[in-house]
Amino acid sequence: MSDPILAHVEGAVLTLTFNRIEKKNAITTAMYSALADALTEAAQDDAVRVVVFQGAVEVFTAGNDLADFLSKPADLSPGAEPAPVVRFLEALRTFPKPVVAAVCGPAVGIGTTLLLHCDLVYAGDNAAFSLPFVNLGVCAEGGSSLLLPQLLGYQRAAEKLLLGEAFYADEALEMGLVNRILPPNEVNGYAQAQAAKLAAKPATSLRATKALMKKPMTGLAQAMIDEFQSFGELLRGPAAREAISAVMEKRKPDFSKC
Repeated sequence: MSDPILAHVEGAVLTLTFNRIEKKNAITTAMYSALADALTEAAQDDAVRVVVFQGAVEVFTAGNDLADFLSKPADLSPGAEPAPVVRFLEALRTFPKPVVAAVCGPAVGIGTTLLLHCDLVYAGDNAAFSLPFVNLGVCAEGGSSLLLPQLLGYQRAAEKLLLGEAFYADEALEMGLVNRILPPNEVNGYAQAQAAKLAAKPATSLRATKALMKKPMTGLAQAMIDEFQSFGELLRGPAAREAISAVMEKRKPDFSKC
């Protein structure tokens, strides 16, 4: 069985590839651990100057693997041992080097929120983004409750987070979530070319510039802690159980008692 997260270093660029196509690159606990470990190591490795996230031409990631999510519920309560998803998002939030993403096809849930922490994002014209947290009986994560209103303004962010409806490459470009739209079979190559340009620049200058741009986001760490606390509480509630069960059973959820 192939590794669901491929990690490859070439020319000072670490590429992390979602490689679970048969499950639409849905992310399991083990995959979060692999991603967290790779980022933590890359942050300390001088041979790695840039990180690229990519998926396949037809799908970036369908977000959390719901079956894995139900069978291995993360303890997100304060003081608990950090869950793999928490370790991954914290490693991404604090990553000091440039991060590039190449996105084709669906980017669901964390597949979209992780992009808010990337420095450059390139999308295929088949890209579809969604933040269906409320529809799953939970709440925003990955710092999106802070970063999305900063990027879009409150009302537009509320539309994305409260309704949870899909939006597409053209709108993502117009709202500033992505830098450029390309044919799907060109996205990964273009992202690699941009990453190579970054890798050839002075590493100290890139890190200093990124740190300066991130400095105003002083509330992000606390926002993510608050999100995880609310997310954990909601995940144990009846709405999340009903929503996730409905997805698994391929039926419409009934929130009349939630």
